[in-house]
Amino acid sequence: MSTVAPEPDVSVVVIVYNDEERLPTAVGSVLEQTLRNVEVIIADDCSTDGSHEVAKALAAAHPGRVRAIRLPENSGGCGEPRNQGVRAARGRYVMFLDSDDTLERNACRNMVEAADRTGSDLVSGLCVRVHTDSRHDKRVLWYPWLYRSTRTLDSVAELPDLFVFDTLSTNKCYRRAFLLDNDLAFPRGIHYEDLLFSAQAYLAAERITLIPNTVYHWNVVQKTAVKSISNRRGEISNFADRVEIHRRIDAILDRRGQDELKLRKDIKFLKHDLVLYLRELPFLDDDYRHRFAELARGYVQDFPEAAYAELDKIHAICAQLMLREDWTDLMPAIDALLNRGKIATPLVEHDGRIYWTDRYLDDAEMRAVLDVTALGYHAKRLNQMFLRNRLTEYTVHGGDVTLAGRIVNPLHTVAPDAKLTAELEFRARRRSLQTFRFPLPAPRHDGDGITWRAEVPLARLLRPLGIVDDVWDVRLHLTADGRRTTSRLTVGTVDLEDAEAVPVRPRLTRLMADRLEAQVSAKGHLAFRLTQHGRVARTGRAAVERNLHGRPARAAKSAYRKVRAVRRELNSGTRKLQVYERMLTKLPVRKGTVVFESHLGKQYSDSPRAIFEELRRRRAPITPIWSYAGERPQGFPQGVELVRRWSWRYLKALAQAEYWIDNQGYPLRLTKRPETTYIQTWHGSALKRMGFDEPGLRMLSEVEQRAYQQALNRFDHFVVRGEHDVRTLARAYRIPEDKLLRTGYPRNDALVRARESETRNPEVQRLAERLGIEPGRRVLLYAPTFRAGADGRVRDFRFPFDIEDFAARFGDDFVLLVRAHYLNRLTLPPSVAGRVIDVSAEPDITPLMLLADAMITDYSSVMFDYALLRRPLVFYAHDWEEYAEDTRGTYFDLLAEAPGPVPRTQEELFAVLGDLGAVRAKYEARLKEFVDKYGEYDRGDAAAQIVDRFFGPAGEAR
Repeated sequence: MSTVAPEPDVSVVVIVYNDEERLPTAVGSVLEQTLRNVEVIIADDCSTDGSHEVAKALAAAHPGRVRAIRLPENSGGCGEPRNQGVRAARGRYVMFLDSDDTLERNACRNMVEAADRTGSDLVSGLCVRVHTDSRHDKRVLWYPWLYRSTRTLDSVAELPDLFVFDTLSTNKCYRRAFLLDNDLAFPRGIHYEDLLFSAQAYLAAERITLIPNTVYHWNVVQKTAVKSISNRRGEISNFADRVEIHRRIDAILDRRGQDELKLRKDIKFLKHDLVLYLRELPFLDDDYRHRFAELARGYVQDFPEAAYAELDKIHAICAQLMLREDWTDLMPAIDALLNRGKIATPLVEHDGRIYWTDRYLDDAEMRAVLDVTALGYHAKRLNQMFLRNRLTEYTVHGGDVTLAGRIVNPLHTVAPDAKLTAELEFRARRRSLQTFRFPLPAPRHDGDGITWRAEVPLARLLRPLGIVDDVWDVRLHLTADGRRTTSRLTVGTVDLEDAEAVPVRPRLTRLMADRLEAQVSAKGHLAFRLTQHGRVARTGRAAVERNLHGRPARAAKSAYRKVRAVRRELNSGTRKLQVYERMLTKLPVRKGTVVFESHLGKQYSDSPRAIFEELRRRRAPITPIWSYAGERPQGFPQGVELVRRWSWRYLKALAQAEYWIDNQGYPLRLTKRPETTYIQTWHGSALKRMGFDEPGLRMLSEVEQRAYQQALNRFDHFVVRGEHDVRTLARAYRIPEDKLLRTGYPRNDALVRARESETRNPEVQRLAERLGIEPGRRVLLYAPTFRAGADGRVRDFRFPFDIEDFAARFGDDFVLLVRAHYLNRLTLPPSVAGRVIDVSAEPDITPLMLLADAMITDYSSVMFDYALLRRPLVFYAHDWEEYAEDTRGTYFDLLAEAPGPVPRTQEELFAVLGDLGAVRAKYEARLKEFVDKYGEYDRGDAAAQIVDRFFGPAGEAR
């Protein structure tokens, strides 16, 4: 009586070509699955090594679970072996595995359970790229945002990012009947078969499930001498295959009317696929470049404008220069693309704008592409610049290396008569190891660049350790009149492959290495790697490597990794919160200690500053501590303790403080002990709905709302400047009446005093001088709020009026000070220099308001403050409907209540600015009514009231 083997749950097709050593590990990862009813089909692509014999041995060792098939001839790709494996498969589901990768132990169980539960044709899980040759088992999650939670889609169009980004076939489980019914197969004889197969599968699937579990380990060997098929980007056929695959996918999308998916895919091709090849162009010959450009141009020139509109400036420049085969200007652009922020060309100023190159300026379309004014290169000082330093010579003479290069001098930032010095620095890539420096002969000016040349005695002076400092990076420090800039050496067309290796004497003897070989880093820069040429070095290194991978070394590395993990864990936010709650808050309160914070530590400003300065004026016996955000504090007062936000010192200061005083909110999860008094000064009256009046906040879960309310309950006192704040902010944040301080905003004391005084504040006079504003020149302040998209992300700042037109029309009458919101970054064109000044970096807006004769704003809460001065206030509400009618809404109709004109267009705005005298006369009474309605408690003594109440008339804490 014959028996029929049960149908496997999953058939895992393992493809192999000349990989006999790693094949057993891949197959083992399937056999060790927690889901036992799994079969393995090893599809050998006609290997020339022993892979097929290994496959047959595995099949013999696991009868009924492992089968081996062999293609009669090599197919040259991954597609056909997978097709043959599917034909041989018997399982309800099919998965694919490459012989150099592994499955996570629970992959089959998790994917089959999800497929059975949802009835999906396709289940996809998280893939992890494992860098097997990294020292610390580097792992990179593959598009993790797609897999944050389990979700089921009825169409891939519901999640375009899945279609566009996760094009792997290997981290997926397919219903076998689905593959057969839809005749899904990999293309034969062409690379990038995954892209086409995955696209077809996504589009054919009636249901797709994503699971947050790791299912696939994609093993990557970064230092391999022979690149994988998909990584041989220097071969023109490779790019031709990629373009052909994309064309086939485009045809399918066109037939299905999937225009949105097509657009998303086009954008990804420009931003990702094309860049993979552009980064190789500097090292390839003109023939390859020409053929590459022809292929690329034939494909991307028909992309819609909407795809190009999504490119950032440098991407767009690269794309357009590549289409024109302008290799001279493209190579620096590629350098800037690979190295964010690098200034790679001398730049040119034309009609008050900054351009990448002076070519194409007579072409309006290209002029727009090449306009890099908004990148702000021209506004940087030398020590803020990351300059392209192109290597022009590399030769080896015994143990000496001759290096020469050319550094770009953008817009002649380095003056021709500047005193120049330079040094080369060789630094081990691994942190905290050695650095060697070599002074250079004086660099010299050469047209729009600075050239340098040096003979470096590397063999004699560079002494690496030899075992943990294999890679050395090279930097050049250029100093011009005391300002220093640091650059990396871009290799470009200098031939390093045929260069001699440099003899080297490691401190651990030549058993470790005996040569330094020049190489190109991933970002195109010169680096050196220790190598072993002689027999002694090769033998010694091999012995060390064996020991490094032996049991004692593995134990030592494991212990080291555990120590690092413990250090990371000790400095994690979770651990800090635990220590804060369980230990730091048990320390005694330090009487008189006041922790101040303004705008989450970003500034020394606002009402916390006003209260601090009132205490300091009274010489109060307090211990002030200011928090700061970022790498280093800027603009904070001398003589006070500064603590970095979220540091251990910050947490300890908060835990032991007698007072917390801030204007926005200390970290929400930090509890406040009862002995500490929290004075929340807030940062402005509200036009837009806030707190629990926001629909988004009300949509949070009950648990999330409760946590937020607990953070608000920490406030012991909440400062308001008028009953409008009571009706809006206090209600929105559920602040009870007994916590309200009806004192007005301390930051506004200076504004009220200035309104009532006829003399100018000395601080304001110093500010005008520092900004270069001539005496008697009228000053306008433009202070808009930020804009956010539907997804909540802050939009880039853009002037809603033509700033150059403004400067041309009003530049002789006004100086315009532009104060962008702290969430925005502002760049002004050179054409408006002296007439428009960026004051966004000023830590406190109050002196700017005092300096301004009139202010332009839109919906910023600064309107409530500036109104106190009773000076002209202009509301440029060019997008009021969009702003007022979004999901948050506003507390009142600004158009009806504004104490100043509300122009809606640039023409209307300029007309208003042309007669500010009339504005002052027309709106004087309305301004007073506005102040009485929205700021009746701002009387100029808010800081004094608060200090009196909490610290006593003498400033002593009580």
